[in-house]
Amino acid sequence: MLYRENGQFKTSYRADQQIFPILQDRWAIALLLAVAFIGVPMMADEYLLRAILIPFLILSLAALGLNVLVGYCGQISLGAGAFMAVGAYAAYNFFVRVDGMPMLLAVLLGGVFATLVGVVFGIPSLRIKGLYLAVATLAAQFFVDWAFLRINWFTNNSPSGSVSVSALNVFGLPVVTPMQKYLFCLTVVAVFALLVKNLVRGHIGRAWMAMRDMDVAAAVIGIRPVYAKLTAFAVSSFIIGVAGALWAFVYLGSWEPAAFNINRSFDLLFMIIIGGLGSVMGSFFGAAFIVMLPILLDQLLPALGAMVGIPIDTATVSHIVFMIFGALIVFFLIVEPHGLARLWSIGKEKLRLWPFPH
Repeated sequence: MLYRENGQFKTSYRADQQIFPILQDRWAIALLLAVAFIGVPMMADEYLLRAILIPFLILSLAALGLNVLVGYCGQISLGAGAFMAVGAYAAYNFFVRVDGMPMLLAVLLGGVFATLVGVVFGIPSLRIKGLYLAVATLAAQFFVDWAFLRINWFTNNSPSGSVSVSALNVFGLPVVTPMQKYLFCLTVVAVFALLVKNLVRGHIGRAWMAMRDMDVAAAVIGIRPVYAKLTAFAVSSFIIGVAGALWAFVYLGSWEPAAFNINRSFDLLFMIIIGGLGSVMGSFFGAAFIVMLPILLDQLLPALGAMVGIPIDTATVSHIVFMIFGALIVFFLIVEPHGLARLWSIGKEKLRLWPFPH
């Protein structure tokens, strides 16, 4: 009853092509943004911002970038952590080597250099696909890890390989406190989510999805595989590079190459599998799941162990979390390959037909 579109008429092509054609969706998004920008700063404490919301936003952005490549274009990648590292270290070098370099510009330039690296390692996608392409992108992970560990210039000749940034500001406004960092990340993520949503609805996004569904048929109808695949790698690497720079500058503050190891690549891949491939909303669902599940289990499992008289230490909790992740990935691949986003869509469809759900 509350989610009906009766009486909502479209009188122009512009109205018919809206991102959110249903009025209730537009109100829901407006309410969500109002809560995120106004409600959360009024109610959230420092722990919630620092430990949950900020990493959730940044990882959502990285998952969004990976979803462009894997979910929309169908090119399997295991090098997302490498592109995050390139974005982080490129932004760091611009920030510390160029006097007066604005932080926001340094972050965007980090994304540009991640784009260049992504396109280089995306060239094999013109000849190979599937698991072979995954192995090719995995080579990017090992190469980048080696480069940032062995070439001291990237870390500004730091003997330990650890680097740090401070005195962050955007347009003269400080980005120091958790609240300021949260609002900055939220703004960046909202802008990129809107850009990606519009991009996948245009001719570029349709070319990506055609390559994903059947590349031979896409080439027959005039879509250039070289252009479609390399633009997907470029856009995906840029977004992931920006997310890596934010992860380093805003969340970590001080980091080393191990912060972007292969585990980060797998985490991002798990996010889009659980959240939903080929879905902007699924990137946020997957990031929320991956960020919040370990925190909930860290609190819940020791309490359950104490209730039954079985002590559970931190190491055991860590192993159980990995087991649950693996089981959930298998579950979603078998039961619902489109992830949590598909379940959300099914729920919306049932509400549209209520009280006569199909």
